[in-house]
Amino acid sequence: MAEQHRYQLQNDAANRLIGALLDAASVPADRRVWFQQLLTTVMKLHEDGTSTGDIKVTNAALKELRYGYKVFAPYGGVRKVTVFGSARTPEGDDAMLAAREFGRRMVGERWMVVTGAGGGIMGAAQEGAGREQSFGLNIRLPFEQEANPWIASDPKLITFKYFFTRKLFLMKEASAIALFPGGFGTMDECFEFLTLAQTGKAAIVPVVLVEAGPKPYWRIWDRWIGTLVERRLIDANDTAFYRIVDTADEAVAEITGFYRVYHSSRIVGDRLVLRLLRPLADTQLVELQGKFDDILKGPAEQAPGPVAQEFNEFPELPRLILKFDRSSYSRLRQLIDFVNGL
Repeated sequence: MAEQHRYQLQNDAANRLIGALLDAASVPADRRVWFQQLLTTVMKLHEDGTSTGDIKVTNAALKELRYGYKVFAPYGGVRKVTVFGSARTPEGDDAMLAAREFGRRMVGERWMVVTGAGGGIMGAAQEGAGREQSFGLNIRLPFEQEANPWIASDPKLITFKYFFTRKLFLMKEASAIALFPGGFGTMDECFEFLTLAQTGKAAIVPVVLVEAGPKPYWRIWDRWIGTLVERRLIDANDTAFYRIVDTADEAVAEITGFYRVYHSSRIVGDRLVLRLLRPLADTQLVELQGKFDDILKGPAEQAPGPVAQEFNEFPELPRLILKFDRSSYSRLRQLIDFVNGL
């Protein structure tokens, strides 16, 4: 509560009005501080003399975030794969066929599919998944990108003004990412996730680069990534964040295999808590400790259920508790792979 009092407007009367508004709206006590800060931030734009143009950007972005949260909220318990790829890929192309089959197969695994709502690869994945099991996150452009017919007019189609709010949902909602051949946009999204994963700003999820057809695309890209390793611009382990596959079936197997034992994770204080579908044997725990001692600052431990501050999330799942160094995220990806292989 002390933090709430530190973050206030300069006008005491306005602060009291914010408190009265929270009372009138019956905001619960455990969420009150966050709504107080949100309202205070909005009014600080006025106190700071923020320009009208910047206020318009903030207003539009906040509206897009609020609406996006609302649309995705009913499907929070369903895993989703975000699919990227060129809108210019022609019908009949090997990549189109693979994207369509991938969407169909992922829905068969009880996943939902998220795309940028355009044509080409996006439309093919959407067609394979079907309207009921997919989301489209469109972007408003001067040359107006039309939503593909498989998601057009669906309540799960969201049209964004800004790329940055759209990108937030394309990443935030993804339990996996599948990339097919594409142009600048596809490369942008690929490097966006790799940067977030490398720096620990996004949860580690499986990333598959689908090499559809006889002409190489991702393997050429991967060779160039190798030059970054050679120049020591990235760590050799950073290539662990992605896998190159040749078929939709391989992509599905890679994604579902990532969740064979591993379920999810959460930072709790100075510990990283991995939720698992089954506990590890004592011998497996010792082996894990030996293989990944370079990124662990103490012994790995297990618990039968949630630890304090997890708010009883997934109470049925056992926990693997690690004192992770919070810097070697590519090695953490390798640790998750090791757990899934046990």
